[in-house]
Amino acid sequence: MNHRDVNGSNDQVHLDTFRRLIDEGFSRGDKAIVDEVCAADFVDHQDGIEPTDREGLKGAIGFLHALSPDIEVRVEDATVSGDKVWARVKGRGTHSGQILGGPTGRPFEVTIMDVCRFRDGKIVEHWGVADRFSQMQQLGIVAQPAQRAGNTK
Repeated sequence: MNHRDVNGSNDQVHLDTFRRLIDEGFSRGDKAIVDEVCAADFVDHQDGIEPTDREGLKGAIGFLHALSPDIEVRVEDATVSGDKVWARVKGRGTHSGQILGGPTGRPFEVTIMDVCRFRDGKIVEHWGVADRFSQMQQLGIVAQPAQRAGNTK
């Protein structure tokens, strides 16, 4: 399969592949997309993804949908540099699952910064940083700054 666009670049293929993982996997909950877009030797370097392979990534998708079945995950910004896609992703949902002290019924929004390295049109490595602290504040698991200071305004 040729993964080159008309300009001789893999950039669009890499962006499209990353967007499929976010849209079909993380937003819709389709774990099968992981095997389609990630190489067999895929390694995930994001804290909390265990195991660090495709099965761990499928587990992360399952966890997210257990936390918030109405989750919507969207790519807000993305760019390609060489064999890597760099992206800012936003997830929005309602804490309605029986995990993380829930369900609280609270809406939340989380920003994730992702970097994916590609080889032969597939994702072979991922690094991600999610703003979990802000998410925990929104869910009431961690106190907001005013609450910590004793100010309840």
